[in-house]
Formats: sequence, C-alpha cells, structure tokens
Amino acid sequence: MSNTPYLLQADNLTCIREDRILFEDLNFSVSAGDIIQIEGANGTGKTSLLRILSGLSMPYAGHVRFAGEDIHHINEEFNQDLLFLGHLPGVKGEMTSEENLRFYLSLHGLDAELAEQTLEQVNLYGFEDAKAGHLSAGQHRRIALARLWQSNARIWILDEPFTAIDKNGVKKLEQLLLAHAEKGGCVILTTHQDLSLPSEQYQKITLEHSYYGE
Repeated sequence: MSNTPYLLQADNLTCIREDRILFEDLNFSVSAGDIIQIEGANGTGKTSLLRILSGLSMPYAGHVRFAGEDIHHINEEFNQDLLFLGHLPGVKGEMTSEENLRFYLSLHGLDAELAEQTLEQVNLYGFEDAKAGHLSAGQHRRIALARLWQSNARIWILDEPFTAIDKNGVKKLEQLLLAHAEKGGCVILTTHQDLSLPSEQYQKITLEHSYYGE
C-alpha cells in the first residue's frame, strides 16, 4: 500500500455517456479533513462522477485511487471505508423506519440498538414504527441520512444530501459533515445549497458544460 497522504485521488478521469463527453482528464485529490462540493449545470456529469468515485461505474479513461491503489484492485478494503448515498435512498417500504435503520446498522457491524435515537437526529421522532411505504420521499431521504450519524467510514460520497431537509436539518447536517472531517474523514457531495463551512476545509470543483465528441 502506498504512503500517499491522500484518501482518494482522481487521475485523468474521462466520462462518456451515449457518445457525449461529460468531463475529461479530470484530476483532483482528497485528503483527510476535506469537504468537496462537486458543482455544475445539469448534464455536466456530477452524479456520474460520484458513481465513478464510489466504484459503482467505470470511467471511460483514468483511475480512482484509494490510499494510492486503484479502487477496483482493493475493492473490499475500499468499500469498508466508504459510505455512498445516491439519489435512491435504499429504503424498504414494507419495513418501518426503525427496522430499515436497524437492518443497515446490523449489516455494517454497527450498533442496531442506536437506531431509534439516531432517527431523532433527522427529525423522525414519532415515526419509528411507521411503515416506510407510508412516508414521503423526504422522510425516506432522512432515514437514509440517519446512517451518517453511526458511520465509521472515512470517505462519504453524498448525492444531494440536503434535498427535502429544512433549515434546522441543514444546519445539523453541516455540523455533522464538519465533525466528520475534523475526525479525519472526508466528504464529497453535490448540492444546490450554499453551505456555511470553513473555507480552509471546504472547496468546490466545477464541471463545465457537457458537449458532444466528434
């Protein structure tokens, strides 16, 4: 394993979808303590980039490295240190809010007994026993976000985590992201929110408008 100080590195990443170049030769590094927002207009490849960084999609060219190694060469080790939240919350409608969170915590070797109090962190107090299928899309999102409060993964990759969150929820989530970074983790996210985070830890990477290749 390399002694690189970076948790994650994007090396010359190129992404093509349906003959359209979303981005190419993209390079950046993510260190412990970094919070990075991927921004850009619709169609520039923000979600595609997050999926590539998390190992869910392959780039057309380039590599993603975890602690200096290609993530696809050390897939199991990388996944143990990754928490990815995409557009789909991964919530089972036939299970209650608490059952959903308990299942996730148990699956990842975390304390399922903390599920009920963790749901309070995302303003779902009183909804512990409600079937998820009867809840709104925003509440599904908050069930998924509750995972962050118990995660041991250093690398958080989050696609629009502030969707359907009120002002108090935004502030609480910002504090959590900052605490995670200060403990040696990193966060890569997309959001349309203007975040109130320290400039020394918070940076933006802007993807340009997409275009068609020849």
